Amino acid sequence: MKQRITFALLMGVVTTCIISFGLVAINLGFGPRFVGVWLRSWFYAYLMVVPAILLIAPLVQRFVDRMFAGK
Repeated sequence: MKQRITFALLMGVVTTCIISFGLVAINLGFGPRFVGVWLRSWFYAYLMVVPAILLIAPLVQRFVDRMFAGK
């Protein structure tokens, strides 16, 4: 369980950082508000994605396991 939580926390940092940076850059550009908006967006995205990783990842893993079970 510790590994699963650690994975979710680290994966959440990486994915939310990349996606929030890209979307804020696309939507606002690199103006004076960029850093503040990006950090706020990153924070809220992180709060949403970690529970999603913890809940959804096992379901996706089971689905993939079934897809490749007969191969």
